[in-house]
Amino acid sequence: MSQKEKQSPDAAAVARHARFGTLPERIRLEDTVAESPATVPDPARDHYNPDEWLVRTCL
Repeated sequence: MSQKEKQSPDAAAVARHARFGTLPERIRLEDTVAESPATVPDPARDHYNPDEWLVRTCL
């Protein structure tokens, strides 16, 4: 194998280097977190209190 053959890459090597030759750009940590607002508590949902029932009936 001569020097000329070692220096001339084939088409597959050129395509491979174009696709995988560099690393992708870094993604900042701030860009990976999705924030959503908290919901307002619903008093009707927590109307039943099992501890209150226990105190009223068992004591």
